[in-house]
Amino acid sequence: MVVTTTQTGLPLFVLGQGRDPHSERGVECPGELPAASDPGLVARARAAKAALGDRLFVLGHHYQRDEVIQFADVTGDSFKLAREAAARPHAEYIVFCGVHFMAESADILTSDDQRVVLPDLAAGCSMADMATFDQVEECWEALEDAGIADDVVPITYMNSSADIKAFCGRNGGAVCTSSNARKALEWAFQRGRKVLFLPDQHLGRNTAVLEMDMGLDDCVVYNPHRPNGGLTAQQLADAKMILWRGHCSVHGRFTPECVDDVRQRIPGVNVLVHPECRHEVVTKADHVGSTEYIIRKLREAPAGSAWAIGTELNLVKRLAQEFPDKQITFLDRTVCYCSTMNRIDLPHLVWALESLAAGQVVNQITVDADTAHWAKVALDRMLALP
Repeated sequence: MVVTTTQTGLPLFVLGQGRDPHSERGVECPGELPAASDPGLVARARAAKAALGDRLFVLGHHYQRDEVIQFADVTGDSFKLAREAAARPHAEYIVFCGVHFMAESADILTSDDQRVVLPDLAAGCSMADMATFDQVEECWEALEDAGIADDVVPITYMNSSADIKAFCGRNGGAVCTSSNARKALEWAFQRGRKVLFLPDQHLGRNTAVLEMDMGLDDCVVYNPHRPNGGLTAQQLADAKMILWRGHCSVHGRFTPECVDDVRQRIPGVNVLVHPECRHEVVTKADHVGSTEYIIRKLREAPAGSAWAIGTELNLVKRLAQEFPDKQITFLDRTVCYCSTMNRIDLPHLVWALESLAAGQVVNQITVDADTAHWAKVALDRMLALP
C-alpha cells in the first residue's frame, strides 16, 4: 500500500471508524501481523534486517519503545532523523519508526527512488492533526479580511503535516524545530511585523515571551473552530504572535502542580522540561529545551544530581537506565506515553521488515509533487538559518 499525502481539510476520524489516507492519522494496516507474544520476534527482526543489508535504513525516534529502538540504525528527534535519511541516498528502503508527519518529511528530503515506510499507519500525531489545510487557509483569509496578511509570516513547527509545511512555503514562511524556534522567529520578524505560528501554541508563546522579550499580551490564540478564530480584527492588528490553538497531548498534561509536587518529594531536584509544555509549567522549571537538549543536559550533569523530566515517558525511562549515577524521575506521577508513537511496536516492525525482505513494499508514505516542492521550500529556509 502507498499512502499519498495531498491537501485535505477532512476532520479527524474516530480511531477505528473509517480511514482517510490523506489525513495525519490512519487506521488501517493491511497484512497479517505476528502475535505480540511471539517469542521469536527479535530473531525474526534481526533476520529480516540482515537479509535487507545496506538496502535498509531504520530510523528510531527518541519516544519509541525499547523493543523497537534496539533495531534503529540512528536515533534522534524528527528533523535529525529526516536529515539522516536524506544522507543515505543508497538505502532503497527507509523504515521510519516514528509518526506520520516524520515519514512525510523523510519522503520530501529523500530521492525519488527511495521508499519511506511507516510500520503502522495509525501512528499519527494529535498536534499535527489540530491544523488542517482548509482550516489554515480559512485563517489566512481572516488575516486578509483584517488587512494584515501582508504583514504576517507563517512559521510552522516540524510537528505538522506536509500540507501545512507547503502552505508556509507558498506564503513566504518557514519550518522550525524546538531547537531553532527563536532563530526562525527572528528570521520571520525581519520579513514581517507579525507571525502566524502553527500548530503548537506553547512552543510559539514560550519562545516569544521567554527568549525574545515579548509579553503575553503580544500573543493571541487563533481557534480554528470559532468564526475568525474567535478574534476581532483589532486583536489581530495588535498582536505580534498569532498562535494556533494546538498542543502536544503528552506535554500538555504537565501542570504547575506537578512541578510543586516533585520539588516537595525530591529536595534539590532540577526540573527539566520540553518547550511544548504550558507556559506556566515552563516558567516554574529550572531548564527548558528540546529533546536533544534534554539528553545533552543529563549527559553533562554531575553524578548524584536529581532530575525531574517533563517529556515523553519512553525517553525518560531510557535516560534513567543510561545514567544510573543520577536520580532521574518523570515529572508527573501519571504515566504519559505518546499513544500514537507507541503504535509502532515490534510486531508491526517485523511485519514491515519481512514484507520488504520478500519484495513487498507496505505502508509506503509519499507526498505529492506540488506539496513536496513547497514543503521543501519551507524546510530549506529553515536549513539556511544561521
